[in-house]
Amino acid sequence: MTSATLRTLCGQLLSVGFDGPEAPAELLGRIARSEVGGVMLFRPNIVEPVQVAELVRTLRRASPAGFPLAVSVDQEGGLVQRLRQPLTVWPDMFSVAAAGDPARTEAVGRALGDELAVLGIGWNFAPVLDVHTNPSNPVIGNRSFGATPAAAATHALAFWRGLRAAGVLGCGKHFPGHGDTQTDSHLDLPVVVHDDARLRAVELAPFAAAVAAGLSAIMTAHVMYPAWDAQMPATLSRRIARDILRGDLGFAGLLVSDDLGMRAVADRWPIEELVVQSLLAGVDHFLVREPRARQEAALAALVRAAETRPEVRARVQESAARGARFKALLNPRMPAERNEFLARLGTPEHRALAASFARVDATAATGSPVADS
Repeated sequence: MTSATLRTLCGQLLSVGFDGPEAPAELLGRIARSEVGGVMLFRPNIVEPVQVAELVRTLRRASPAGFPLAVSVDQEGGLVQRLRQPLTVWPDMFSVAAAGDPARTEAVGRALGDELAVLGIGWNFAPVLDVHTNPSNPVIGNRSFGATPAAAATHALAFWRGLRAAGVLGCGKHFPGHGDTQTDSHLDLPVVVHDDARLRAVELAPFAAAVAAGLSAIMTAHVMYPAWDAQMPATLSRRIARDILRGDLGFAGLLVSDDLGMRAVADRWPIEELVVQSLLAGVDHFLVREPRARQEAALAALVRAAETRPEVRARVQESAARGARFKALLNPRMPAERNEFLARLGTPEHRALAASFARVDATAATGSPVADS
């Protein structure tokens, strides 16, 4: 394998972010050289729909033949939806699921996915598969679909089926479960102290259901689970990523890291060590939001390790193959023309659906997490 081929494969393992509403020329160059496999959109990239569609079109057209670019976004509903008006603004998913009708939850996923697809966005970092068992959790809360494993799984997978019907790929998160933490992993490293039996009965159960249903991508949690690994958080843990997810659950899809700039991991490991150790643990695709220097350092570290260490090279090839299979599922359609997509965003039907859910206070709704598991 040539160095150029190896660099291309390593580049496909990275999704990156950038600042501003226009794609920088240097980023387009990296995409064209296959040094980037995906681009994530965040609020600083979004002004209004016409601009987003043109941005997505520009990004995707920069990718070379045979290496389609995955354009992704966090569009969960509730607090986490990067795209807002004039698109439909969706309620939190805890309230959606509390209506008790998986068909309506699926309709929400379909409608939300339709609005992403018309803008050319093919990958949504949703649904959340975490079980809402801790009312003091500072980062999950009403992002979860339920306070029990069965509710969380049933409605998260209904939402995912809606996304797929719209031609959008989902990504279940945050494996193996971020629902019972006291700490926000954006700020520090959370620890979930439950034993193996509880973790499997509650935290792991929705992910097991998602794997059985065929979910094609799962995102790791930057969280410690001492019952399984007392040294490493899930993103860097071979025991969790390979033995449990791949071995016990049988997951064959794409394993994606949460953003490697989050302080739970960024404050403890340099980016060069993060990507290589996570790769060896079993992660296939790495999210590096910003800055450009960290993105380039991550790529250089992967290439350097793959050139000198056979086990890293084998993992790069394995992960690149998984990424290629995942991308083959992406909807190849470019953003619709202006008049078409403007007519399909925030439609009266979508807004009526969003307005039909009563808000439920998630902090008051946690009960026995195993009541219906």
